[in-house]
Amino acid sequence: MTIDAAGASELAGRARGTPRIANRLLKRVRDYAEVRADGVIDGAVARKALDVFEVDERGLDRTDRAVLSALCVTFAGQAVGLGTLAVAVGEEATTVEEVCEPFLVRAGMIARTPRGRVATAQAWTHLGMTPPPGAGGLGQAGLFE
Repeated sequence: MTIDAAGASELAGRARGTPRIANRLLKRVRDYAEVRADGVIDGAVARKALDVFEVDERGLDRTDRAVLSALCVTFAGQAVGLGTLAVAVGEEATTVEEVCEPFLVRAGMIARTPRGRVATAQAWTHLGMTPPPGAGGLGQAGLFE
């Protein structure tokens, strides 16, 4: 396979800094390129392939966006327990906790609070929504103002 710097950069930018994910995305993009682009991966082919596989520019996939959507839309920004969140997105609780949650926490899109998981203002913005006052559920906005 042939990949140029722009294609490699596009893959790396959406791989969450995880080699295992980079390899998985590379295999998917390679297959796409073999069918649609004569086996050559450039920046445009990588973007098109990753769009087909629903991996956005931050590396979030369909399941990650379902978690954020559940927190922001379904539960209207309120704190949600792991089991309830897992049922809402149709995944096992361990999948949400071990696969989705670590990256979303590290990316600053969800916060784990004593009352449950909440979407941060960054998650609302990523979904194209206006965050409500105090988004993030920490309940201390304005405490020292």
